[in-house]
Amino acid sequence: MPQRVFSGFSDINEDITMSSKFEKGWKTQETEPFGKMVRETVRGPQPMRPQIQKATQQLTGEINRLDQAMGRLKQRENSIFKKTVTAVQAHDQESSKAYSNELAEVRKMEKIVTQSKIALEQITTRLQTVTDIGDFASTIAPAIGVIKNVRATLGEAMPDAQGALGEIGAQLNSIMVDVGQITGTTFYQAENSDEANKILAEASAIAEKRMAESLPEVPNSAGQSIFTSE
Repeated sequence: MPQRVFSGFSDINEDITMSSKFEKGWKTQETEPFGKMVRETVRGPQPMRPQIQKATQQLTGEINRLDQAMGRLKQRENSIFKKTVTAVQAHDQESSKAYSNELAEVRKMEKIVTQSKIALEQITTRLQTVTDIGDFASTIAPAIGVIKNVRATLGEAMPDAQGALGEIGAQLNSIMVDVGQITGTTFYQAENSDEANKILAEASAIAEKRMAESLPEVPNSAGQSIFTSE
């Protein structure tokens, strides 16, 4: 009887566990190039694609939450800004100093939220590309590093986001481990990789520019900004 040859995952029974599917599906493809192996992993009927799609959906949900948080911070900023201007115009130095300090803290949180949102948007876009081209190592590893960094950064501004981001990071890490087992490759997931740092630096620069363009400065009684005058 001729020996049956598997072609990808299509010939594997759906009742077999995922790990068994990967093992049997790849035994006949050991000589395939690494890039093709990873692409087939993503495009198979069960494996990585749904997991990546779930991660991107969860990231989109967190981005929407950051948008909502930014809206609340903007409302708070506008309220404090008006109080600060009123105190400055009334030459109430004690109140104007207190309000200006509070305003500076709100703006600091706005920058953190803005930077985090931009960073998550960038890795979400990259992960959506992974579902098409299977570029795992250069996309998922830095994404994990970015998520860990954003999770830590949001500790003050949005502590409730830490749980969800931790879950997403763990899910992406699990995908990397599965791919490594399938392909026999070890992926080193440096938390502060060059690519992760590049994404975070770009997000910080964009956030800085947006903040500078959108935030009005409170003048002091001499018409100068209370944030820049001595």
